[in-house]
Amino acid sequence: MSFIMRKLQGGNLEVFKFGMYILFPIGWMYYFGTNLDDRFKVKGFWPTEEQSHKIPLDKEEIDKELARMRMADGLRRERQAAQAQAQAQVQAQQASSEQ
Repeated sequence: MSFIMRKLQGGNLEVFKFGMYILFPIGWMYYFGTNLDDRFKVKGFWPTEEQSHKIPLDKEEIDKELARMRMADGLRRERQAAQAQAQAQVQAQQASSEQ
C-alpha cells in the first residue's frame, strides 16, 4: 500500500484524479445504460399483437367494423333510453307518493 502511495505523488496523483473524474461517470453510465430492456422490463406492460387494435384495410373488413360499431352504439342508446325511462318512472312514483 505504501508503494502505491509513494507512486501517487505530485503529477501522478493529478493524472490519477483526472482519470477517476473521467472514468467514474463513464463507468456509471455504462453500468446503468446497458441491458436496460432486461433490467427494467415489466412483463405484460405492453399489449401483445393479439390484444392490440387491428386496423381494417379491406373494404369488407371496414364494413364489418362499421356494422359492429353501429350495433354497439345502438345498444348503448337503447340502454340509456331504458335507464332514462326507469328514472322517469321512479321520479313519477316519488311525486305521486308525496301527494
